[in-house]
Amino acid sequence: KGQQNVLWPTKTKWFAKSSGTTADKSKFIPVTKESLEICHNRGGKDLLALYYNNFPNRQLYNGKHLVIGGSTEKNKLSNDSYFGDLSAIIVDNLPWWAEIKRTPAKEIALLKDWDQKITKIAETTINDNVLIIVGVPSWVLLVFHKILDITGKKNIHEVWPNLELFMHGGVNFEPYKKEFKQLLPNKNMNYVESYNASEGFFAIQDEPSKDDLLLMLDYGIFYEFIPMRDFKGIHSKTIPLNEVEINVNYALVITTNGGLWRYIIGDTVKFTCLKPFKIKISGRTKSFINSFGEELIVENSDLAVAYACNKTNSNLKEYTACPIFMKKNNKGSHEWLFEFSKKPENLNQFAKLLDQKLQEINTDYKAKRENDLILDFPTVKIAKEKTFEKWLKANNKLGAQNKIPRLLNSREIMEQLLTIKD
Repeated sequence: KGQQNVLWPTKTKWFAKSSGTTADKSKFIPVTKESLEICHNRGGKDLLALYYNNFPNRQLYNGKHLVIGGSTEKNKLSNDSYFGDLSAIIVDNLPWWAEIKRTPAKEIALLKDWDQKITKIAETTINDNVLIIVGVPSWVLLVFHKILDITGKKNIHEVWPNLELFMHGGVNFEPYKKEFKQLLPNKNMNYVESYNASEGFFAIQDEPSKDDLLLMLDYGIFYEFIPMRDFKGIHSKTIPLNEVEINVNYALVITTNGGLWRYIIGDTVKFTCLKPFKIKISGRTKSFINSFGEELIVENSDLAVAYACNKTNSNLKEYTACPIFMKKNNKGSHEWLFEFSKKPENLNQFAKLLDQKLQEINTDYKAKRENDLILDFPTVKIAKEKTFEKWLKANNKLGAQNKIPRLLNSREIMEQLLTIKD
């Protein structure tokens, strides 16, 4: 509401809008001048410095840097602040050394309509000499396909022959690798991952031959860790960085120069090295789907499923959901498997209500579903009777407190469930 000195001694006027971890629609992460300059911008500089160290004599500043980010809007509670995707806040406050090479124009980069944005990005950058692309893989692929539609070219290097670096993060890159290799066949193409969230810039892939990330310790972030075996939410006991062990799953707790204090970010990490500290992102503290940046969590799905059941007068026994990954020109989507004690009369209507409610309560999911841009309409299937019970039994999980995984970021368990016979 504009009151200052609540979270941080300097003025706080930016808020990164992110998916909520409860049934709430969104959460708003404070972003300060110090977190932009000392954390996020320093992360960008360090990423480029590490890249030049690994690939000397590169000339990245001889061309343009295509940054594909989100949008911002005014905070209705205060005329002197605004909120939006972290990427949009960063674009709107880039230092001069980054802004001079960034493309597209800021008014395009911050457009809220993604259909319009992707078309305009493609139309206005095809004649640029693009050397770097920054963005979430799913959004970048949409831009690539739009560019190929406009130009009639076979791959992106026919449009941008000097493109050599894709800086990515936000979601697991593994499902997208194959399509990126097809669209970017140049053997000089390089990929660098960063761990950059709304809450802060945490880690960078410093060795191209390894997929772990160097934890950055001079960005104004104090780290604490909760071993997941002892995780009890905000009542958990934390350990400091000097007590972590390799290959133990930890929930990440941060205190930042952005105004967060002993905040459980929701991600889990494992250390692969202690000198220096290197990590891999191992998952979330809760079940989730985030294959396309939709950040779908169990609280969202439980609420939406209950809503759809109520509206269709159906009764649920069990359910699970997972991604259907992008293939060639096919968009991604979600596959849902339900076992009902009382089935809905119209399964398509049930699916529509489920999708509608998810868009209502999860802004990231809504953005990916907008005009079927990233995510197609969900695939909903009815499981045979006792399918989930048979799966639990086959995996020695029947009884006790074992539960069906609600949301999964891979298809492994779904494929097992779909093959279960009568």
